[in-house]
Amino acid sequence: MTSTTSRVSCHFGKLTLRFRKDWMDRLDAMSVLLAVVDAGSLSAGARRLNAPLATVSRKVADLEKHLGARLVLRTRHGLSLTEEGRAFVAASRRILEDLDAAERQASGDHGALRGGLHVTAPIAFGERYLLPIALEFLKEQPDIDLRLTLADRQINLADEQVDVALRIGHLTDSALIATRVGSVRRVICASPEYLARRGVPRRPEDLARHDGISFQGFATAPEWRYRRDGPAFTIEPRSKLAVNTTEAAIQAAMAGIGIIRVLSYQISDQLRSGALQELLTEFAREPLPVNVLHGPADPLSLKVRCFLDWIGPRLRARMAQ
Repeated sequence: MTSTTSRVSCHFGKLTLRFRKDWMDRLDAMSVLLAVVDAGSLSAGARRLNAPLATVSRKVADLEKHLGARLVLRTRHGLSLTEEGRAFVAASRRILEDLDAAERQASGDHGALRGGLHVTAPIAFGERYLLPIALEFLKEQPDIDLRLTLADRQINLADEQVDVALRIGHLTDSALIATRVGSVRRVICASPEYLARRGVPRRPEDLARHDGISFQGFATAPEWRYRRDGPAFTIEPRSKLAVNTTEAAIQAAMAGIGIIRVLSYQISDQLRSGALQELLTEFAREPLPVNVLHGPADPLSLKVRCFLDWIGPRLRARMAQ
């Protein structure tokens, strides 16, 4: 080997080592940022990493300097992510999880997935349909840490770092990727006791003479809308009681207080037992779609892909029943 060739080879080797070190530092900074975000603050992230707070703070600051963008906003209540921070955190999770999966595959470990997974769904639907399926998934993948947020409000996937959401109703956010897994009906019902006392409404117009149980505090309350041969129209019973949970409304209806409008899965047991009786079925509007949503990440992380593949067919089967 000539001296010129030797110098070129040595220079190339130094560039390779520098490139490798830069990427290792970058991956380390990503891991630190994720620990800080997941813990909720720099100090909590430092405790989770068992590292000095000054070191953690410096690595986050260096990463922001390298990117030329502010990723986190420090407040007295902890921290929040900027728009750039949300995008970078999501990308960092995918990169680190895919790297971990590649390393395990290369080493012959083809088994369990690892990492955190944040999923959200409406409360009653999540408890009845999603939770049993998710529990079986955790048995198959014991190294996954699942956070299941059940809430009767629409959670912003990017703002709250949600990987998968299950939503009922027509979608408005076109940036999300949706897979339909079923549909649910809107049901008007009352207890046999109430109907014996006040009579059975035969047409939507009859509801104006009845007592109703209304919802407050919901992002989208059940609509008292109907259809005949023409456009949909609205008639509501007089609000005898206003509540802010579905379960409270169902209990009040069973007690004979008034008529409620809920979704079919919320009262399937009560309809089967006869505790509640369905009304005005011939005027019902079309069923509402049920979709599984995720962000527009391309490619999706391995754990999210596997979770979607797991719950999709199982949700369809349970809802078909």
